Amino acid sequence: MALDKIEDLSLQETLTRAETDEVEGVTVTKITHSIWDQVWNFRARPDDLLIATYAKAGTTWTQEIVDMIQHNGDIQKCRRASTYKRHPFLEWSLPKSSIQSYSGLELAEVMPSPRTLKTHLPVQLVPPSFWEQNCKVIYMARNAKDNLVSYYHFHRMNKIMPDPGTWEEFVEKFMAGKVLWGSWYDHVKGWWKAKDKHRILYLFYEDMKENPKREIQKILRFLEKDVEKEVLSQILHHTTFEIMKENPMANYTKDFEGIMDHSVSPFMRKGVIGDWKNYFTVAQNEKFDEDYKKKMADTSLVFRMEP
Repeated sequence: MALDKIEDLSLQETLTRAETDEVEGVTVTKITHSIWDQVWNFRARPDDLLIATYAKAGTTWTQEIVDMIQHNGDIQKCRRASTYKRHPFLEWSLPKSSIQSYSGLELAEVMPSPRTLKTHLPVQLVPPSFWEQNCKVIYMARNAKDNLVSYYHFHRMNKIMPDPGTWEEFVEKFMAGKVLWGSWYDHVKGWWKAKDKHRILYLFYEDMKENPKREIQKILRFLEKDVEKEVLSQILHHTTFEIMKENPMANYTKDFEGIMDHSVSPFMRKGVIGDWKNYFTVAQNEKFDEDYKKKMADTSLVFRMEP
């Protein structure tokens, strides 16, 4: 048998879609569940910055903006490594035996301060040391319908995510909160509430699309940084969707070969507001809206579903 065929076969054998478990009622991968004590007891440092989001809510975009700010717009420094290596993904782990092993915890431990870390955890599952150390957190939220569409396509192209099933099935799972990292509703509401007690900058994907300059200036103030006008222009340019889509250090084409299938759906797909209209049927939309109203009735949080 040709060598590449053998490699293909061994790749298929090691690649299995993630099985799930729960931590305090929140769906996580079995691997995250197995290392949960280490995640929960993670030692944050006072100068750590945590970037928190629900999955597919503009995480990589926020990471890239923050990295550009921290390196004063130096593109070479920002392309020193892939996003997930620059900013350890705290709760994410791939076993040593897999085709691409990864441990966000191990990476974070050896990283010199100041560290920028990433998580998709709902606020109640964030390691307590972040609050004890009074760390700064940037949270990016995205409207439920676009977030759902993006998350569905991510499951399709990422072969180690749980099987999304059909579009109809995934919509139901999302509404019930039976997807990785739990309920979108609880996630956005929990972090919204927490911002009154902790140093959390709560941003909206839709605002960032509408006026990136204004939102980047909010991040600058929050990080107590100042940049020259030229540097701000540089950051704005290099963090546009079009430029990032072509950046191998941000678009996940350089890593996770065989895991992420960009021919099914690119990691950076469209990055627009209102794409949900291409997916929801009228009946689905009505059902979703009714459910949404109930679940969001107890919060002052408001999202824009339209551009």
